[in-house]
Amino acid sequence: MLIEECPFIEPVDAYSAFAPYADSHFLDSGDRDRYSYIAVSPFHKLTAKNGQVELDGFPVPGNPFDVLADLMARYQQDPRDDLPPFQGGAVGYFGYELAHQTEKLPVAGQDWLDMPDMAVGIYDLVIAFDLKQRRMWLVSTGMPEQTPEERDHRAAVRLAMMRKYLRLARPLSDIPDVPHQPDVMGWASNFDRDAYQQSVQTVIDYIYAGDIFQANLSQSFRAEYAADNIPQRFAMYRRLSSVSSAPFGAFLNFGDVAVLSNSPERFLKVTDGHVETRPIKGTRPRGEMPVQDAELAQELMWSAKDRAENVMIVDLLRNDLSKVCQPHSVKTPAICALESYANVHHLVSTVTGELADGANAIDLLAACFPGGSITGAPKIRAMEIITELEKTTRGAYCGAIGYIGFDGAMDTNIAIRTICMNKGKLAFNVGGGIVANSEPAHEYDETMVKAAKVFEALGIAP
Repeated sequence: MLIEECPFIEPVDAYSAFAPYADSHFLDSGDRDRYSYIAVSPFHKLTAKNGQVELDGFPVPGNPFDVLADLMARYQQDPRDDLPPFQGGAVGYFGYELAHQTEKLPVAGQDWLDMPDMAVGIYDLVIAFDLKQRRMWLVSTGMPEQTPEERDHRAAVRLAMMRKYLRLARPLSDIPDVPHQPDVMGWASNFDRDAYQQSVQTVIDYIYAGDIFQANLSQSFRAEYAADNIPQRFAMYRRLSSVSSAPFGAFLNFGDVAVLSNSPERFLKVTDGHVETRPIKGTRPRGEMPVQDAELAQELMWSAKDRAENVMIVDLLRNDLSKVCQPHSVKTPAICALESYANVHHLVSTVTGELADGANAIDLLAACFPGGSITGAPKIRAMEIITELEKTTRGAYCGAIGYIGFDGAMDTNIAIRTICMNKGKLAFNVGGGIVANSEPAHEYDETMVKAAKVFEALGIAP
């Protein structure tokens, strides 16, 4: 593995050199105490759709999670402790519908975007950024070569290529802005107000019937996108991240398919076998004045509804982690802790564990997928109800985005605040957790407030 430290460039500026090229991805942290990454030019591409897996365009047998685990097992390296944690490996998204590969679930009736259920590249080239120290490294692993001589040669050649492209990086102000209304046509949702409110009531009825305690119901906004090109997609991502910075941003560019995400929520992190998940349940806006802001934070902290939702998801995640963690290692060091961001207050819990002997990050991902905070509890019955009421696939939304390193480390988000694009079509979902005392009209209004933020990011009116 070859490492070269370079003068620091803002990650969003550095990515401008790679944004025009398919299979280049940007894992973007809005938290200045964290890390960001750019991954370019994969040596393998893995996709899955409806259980059919393709590696580099050729069909391969097996469950998508198992195929990925077998592929990653071929390429292993020890990490450098003096670098950001991701130093090469898998980057991509794991869409909500991958749940069909781990559980027996009904199939949604409509697949409007027709994007893969999973799309992952295996990357030997990474640009790693330490945002706190304002340092930046080029990392070239030499994978997939196996002998030391061949790996060193490939690493050197690939590092030189990445350095050459990086010279093309431009300041953010020089990148064309996102297109406006004429380029986006025919906005529609899979729900109108009455239909969404009736679906919320149906969820409540299921709760009182004893089927579930909670379900996350979303509506999907979709449109056709006439000027579908990569620079405009990246400009759209920049707007999404500027409306509200978040710790787990991502711009994934697979060519026809793009995923733009700005999520506040970690799904699963693995470091040296230590597991962490941080579910968010409970949100209030920030107040314009300090007194109002403090009142909103206090209201959230004392909300029985929000705390009950959070604790239910903590119990679900404890159960999921226990499937692949050492006995008695699953702990909850924080429950319903208040965390405040630029635009919102959240209730965030933390669940940790230690991977069992023989288990790896991909085993953990499969055992916990999709995240309980965006399904409901019990998870399987909640997902059945979601399919019944939403009637359409979710795509990357409510799946996960992130990396899995050659050293076995992993960090992924819950893909909310996420725009999915494919071949001139665009969609994003907004939703919320429904519990017994939810009010249908309030729940619909809440989705529209969330949608307004995404429309603002798009620079258009719905």
